[in-house]
Amino acid sequence: MSTCNEPHHAHHDHQHGPNCGHTAIRHGDHTDYLHDGHLHHPHGDHVDEHRLEVSAKNPDQCTSNCGGHESGHVHGPACGHEAVPHGDHVDYLVNGHLHHPHGDHCDDHGPVELA
Repeated sequence: MSTCNEPHHAHHDHQHGPNCGHTAIRHGDHTDYLHDGHLHHPHGDHVDEHRLEVSAKNPDQCTSNCGGHESGHVHGPACGHEAVPHGDHVDYLVNGHLHHPHGDHCDDHGPVELA
């Protein structure tokens, strides 16, 4: 078993890769895969749980506007957009951008690079 310091996703039998069916996102110097609200990174004999870091590219502040979907759309577990762990919260992937539900609007938490 690996001795890396990342949290592991226990009992994960799925093999992530370029044709596995999950959305692939560039994260630093590697590729992670969106899977049921988790950001998975295959690593040796296990899968690490990753989160996108809050940064200048992917901030966590209120922007009061994100666009990319119809007015009144509410992001959540059944909204049709994939959940992406970001900092201490969850955003939703819409047209290559992170959207964060915030009161009566959603915030644009920046772009992600799809792999």
